[in-house]
Amino acid sequence: MIIQMKKDATKEDVVKLQEFLKEKGFGIKDASSDEVTVFGVLGDVKTLDQDQLSVFPGVANVARISSPYKLASKAFKQNPTTVTLKNGVTIGADEFIVMAGPCSVESEEQLRIIATQVKESGAKILRGGVFKPRTSPYAFQGLGIEGLKLMRKIADELGLAIVTELMGTEHLEEFVKYVDIIQIGARNMQNFDLLKAVGKTNVPVLLKRGLSSTIEEWLMSAEYILANGNDQVILCERGIRTFEKYTRNTLDISAVLAIKELSHLPVIIDPSHAAGRWEMIESLSLASLAVGADGLIVEVHHQPELALSDGAQSLKPKKFDHMMKRLEELSTVMDKKVKR
Repeated sequence: MIIQMKKDATKEDVVKLQEFLKEKGFGIKDASSDEVTVFGVLGDVKTLDQDQLSVFPGVANVARISSPYKLASKAFKQNPTTVTLKNGVTIGADEFIVMAGPCSVESEEQLRIIATQVKESGAKILRGGVFKPRTSPYAFQGLGIEGLKLMRKIADELGLAIVTELMGTEHLEEFVKYVDIIQIGARNMQNFDLLKAVGKTNVPVLLKRGLSSTIEEWLMSAEYILANGNDQVILCERGIRTFEKYTRNTLDISAVLAIKELSHLPVIIDPSHAAGRWEMIESLSLASLAVGADGLIVEVHHQPELALSDGAQSLKPKKFDHMMKRLEELSTVMDKKVKR
């Protein structure tokens, strides 16, 4: 439920109404701006009488939100959400933000080479896996916390932010300490205990769409994070599982348009996991900018043939640089700009 106050409503009017709702066991989520005072009412609002609420002093409008995702809905917040990181990078504003780096952090030398090169080409955020969820239990599982510390060290040297995937709550404390964006991977999109846990932090969260999840299910997962207090959520379309086997997954590029219509949250695209083929990444990235995405997360490796994971979908640094130049050229006629 959304309650909008009149322009001449006093602070006392707002406090009186919110205290009434809290006494009845409802939560309050403020969505006010400089122009309007508006807040959401969280809980089983079917028991609330709209007419009763309308007679409170200062109330302009009371409306129920029909969608199951209340806080992620555009009905709750009309203006787009922007997520600003500690290094000043903002996702969801007028700049098309690119996150790039290796699938897995393999060594300090490997990470420094790749991080330096993607930074020179215009990436603002360093991506890299330190805990790797692999289909095979015998595949490389990542360097763990040592890899996380390496990412922080090298990113700080280069002035980059970092994003990496959190697999479970047991490492949440370290992630809050070292990470700028916590990634929740496709396999964990409906790990509700994990979503609740990151929702209680103040660290931005990158939420990837599940392999076979609908857009509504994806937004409902975002709702878990928002409902627990963290409003810094970035959505990531990374391809869904279909009958097609030529590509690793099928990029649902229309999901960007759907999210922009349904939600205020920023949304980026992962063309690497969508295609699974490095030769498709540049074209898919250009399409992502053209369709209105807020950015990309791309895998880059200087020796993909020797990579410990996902070498086939990793761009070499020269290919990444070429892609960034083309994105910059395309951005001159788009709303979002690529600033290298």
